[in-house]
Amino acid sequence: MFKRFFWISFFLLLTACSKSDKPTIAFYYWKTSLKFSETEKKVLKDNNVRKLYIRYFDIGLHPQTQNPFPISPIHFKENIQNFEIVPVVFIQNKVMLEAKLDIKDLAEKTIHLISEINKKNKINCAEIQIDCDWSLNSKDNYLKFIEQIKKLSHKKLSATIRLHQVKYFKKTKIPNVDSGVLMFYNMGSIAPDSLNSIYNREISEKYLQSLKHYPLHLDFALPIYSWVIHIRNQKVLGLRSKLNFTELKKDKNFEQISPIFFRVKQSNYKNGVYYEENDLLKMEAISSEDLKNMAEDLSENSAQAPREIIFYDLDEFNLKNYEKNIFEQTVSCF
Repeated sequence: MFKRFFWISFFLLLTACSKSDKPTIAFYYWKTSLKFSETEKKVLKDNNVRKLYIRYFDIGLHPQTQNPFPISPIHFKENIQNFEIVPVVFIQNKVMLEAKLDIKDLAEKTIHLISEINKKNKINCAEIQIDCDWSLNSKDNYLKFIEQIKKLSHKKLSATIRLHQVKYFKKTKIPNVDSGVLMFYNMGSIAPDSLNSIYNREISEKYLQSLKHYPLHLDFALPIYSWVIHIRNQKVLGLRSKLNFTELKKDKNFEQISPIFFRVKQSNYKNGVYYEENDLLKMEAISSEDLKNMAEDLSENSAQAPREIIFYDLDEFNLKNYEKNIFEQTVSCF
């Protein structure tokens, strides 16, 4: 009897995160110039990635006219004909807060610029994604904008969804899109405390049960990025990218004082940023264990199984922090 129980338990352990209908792997690409490094190419090939969500441009408000305008459109320097491309447009919430916003005009200009980029690079996309963290005050403009984009594009339309928009969807409303992508990150405040603002399992648990009641189909975006919070006198000065544990440990100007904090031993410039003696650097990153916890929690609480998991974002700096099979291991938990 014990032997039989052992083998049943062993089998269940092996199959717990290895379903045959697991979602596909996709990536966000969030740089202004698209050219893959050898590491990025290898990850795409090893994970059989066929779909990329590419940030085409942001939409902000012009500092002088306060009119909406496109920011940093993408430049393609790579042949991407072997991939299904989904243009992503990030819209700053302050655009949608404009009381006199010409929604139809903005939608027309958005579709036109997407079409121009596609035409120039011989891309025939079937889907467009709109990324905006809309609020209660901006929801009316945002929902009308989505309706215009849907009407003008004649394509599948998806939208990014935040945790608070899932939990309080009766107030924040649901955009008229074909599907949503839950951005399962940026859960806390960027602060000088010891909490990780990118992902905190305790915070996520306050929202997870709401997923079962959300009417829109959701796929999931999981974080693989990291950043450093620059702190002086208990005040946050800003976020610093492209820094990691290894680099700071090798630098004699910094000393590690805890698992996530470094202290500046002597004033110096690093990557063009000035660090003053006794400044603190707080490392925020996502471990492989974090990714598996996210996947398991989302799988347990989802109303429907996701069709794909999108990792944010495809960048050699992010990829080198993980073992080769981490993306397969993560999606296997759904």
